[in-house]
Amino acid sequence: MSTPRFPDVSIKFFDTKTRSDQVLETRDPGKVAIYACGPTVYDHPHLGHGRTAFTYDMIRRFLRYVGYEVTLASNITDIEDKIINRAKEEGVEESEITSKYEKSYRDQLDSLGIEHPDHIPHATEYVDEMIELIKRLIENEMAYVTSSGVYFSVPDFKEYGQLSGRTVEDLLDSAGARVDVDEEKRSPIDFALWKFAKPGEPTWESPWGAGRPGWHIECSAMCVGILGPGFDIHGGGTDLVFPHHENEIAQSVGAGDEFAKYWIHSAMLNISGEKMSKSLGNFITLADAIKAHGPRALRLFMIQTHYRSQMEISDESLAAAKSALDRLDTFVRRVDQLGLAGEPGEIDTDLQMKFIRTMSNDFAAPQALAVIFEALRHANSALDVEDYELVSTLFATISELSKVLGINFDNEKAKLKVDPVWVEEKLKSREQARSNKDFQLSDSIRDELSSKGVVIEDTKDGTTWHVETKTK
Repeated sequence: MSTPRFPDVSIKFFDTKTRSDQVLETRDPGKVAIYACGPTVYDHPHLGHGRTAFTYDMIRRFLRYVGYEVTLASNITDIEDKIINRAKEEGVEESEITSKYEKSYRDQLDSLGIEHPDHIPHATEYVDEMIELIKRLIENEMAYVTSSGVYFSVPDFKEYGQLSGRTVEDLLDSAGARVDVDEEKRSPIDFALWKFAKPGEPTWESPWGAGRPGWHIECSAMCVGILGPGFDIHGGGTDLVFPHHENEIAQSVGAGDEFAKYWIHSAMLNISGEKMSKSLGNFITLADAIKAHGPRALRLFMIQTHYRSQMEISDESLAAAKSALDRLDTFVRRVDQLGLAGEPGEIDTDLQMKFIRTMSNDFAAPQALAVIFEALRHANSALDVEDYELVSTLFATISELSKVLGINFDNEKAKLKVDPVWVEEKLKSREQARSNKDFQLSDSIRDELSSKGVVIEDTKDGTTWHVETKTK
């Protein structure tokens, strides 16, 4: 059993289902089981996918830091209407589409420093479990068969709508306005658990006929199958609250399973004040955002907005994130120049506990980041007065707390494609030129280094250099 490092700290967060703050009480002492809905892989990931994955990476890192043993499962939907349609458009097999875009998704998350989940189930791997779940729903008279497939009977699940706050009556009123109502369905709001085969579509055998699962049943089978009944936290973006997560609850509970105890959802994002949308022409892929701003700056930008708040993206806000990251990196380089970055020192426990208590209050990453920058201000002041003992303590504190948020200070010099010895020799030549007041030679050396991606900085402690920030 895991033992929390900070037993006096309780984790409080907003639970979507109860619409109230809840204190985390886990199914298994010292352990947290989390399921976060992953993407349907039919296109390159967009910024919203990155934001959602970042949210659960942040939560996982923090819970692990305070001593919990965290198990995170995040699925890949690799069979769904969008995938089938995309495969038809490109004239390839569905598996080729899913393989291509899953790799794209994983590559972008890797560049953002988002750790891989402990389990990455694919829907196509769990079809047998889905069939068994549907069997139980039919036995419990919560589902029925028509000529087009197997459907869940929404009105028969009395708790339907508790997560989203939508009533069956409201949904029926809305459904009444639709034209394409399936007359075989008992209710227009019933949803498909199993879709019978159509020509050219992938199919699996089932007791009701060849076909494929509906989208919602996939996650119900995977999350309980991996994490067990009554797992701790289920999450995803707010766009999944209804109908996807509402239907997951109905399916699992309707079949007799104990489902997720808590629900956490991350908010959507706006681009320069407007909702991101392909139709509005402001759709940004994750790869384009990383290329334009760099993965570390983009991650820090995500930290600066609370996960339940709408994330507003603009050139100005991203530039501010890059500036904040530069301040951190500049401090790290100054400490490295002074030889204080070698052995990890004792950390400031007051700042550590302030950070932990801040994150324990609904994973308030922006305020936790502010604690890190508070330490940075003190550290820079200590550098100015050459209080290197304090600098060492604050450097260790900043490094440790930054890693909890996924901000790493990598040795960029190790990635340089030129010889560091050559760089140092050039810096010595430049310093000699400056001493001789040969500023033309000094500038030409700077330009030569710059052409190789080397940025030099002159400080009162001497000249430092680093690699210009590059995107992947």
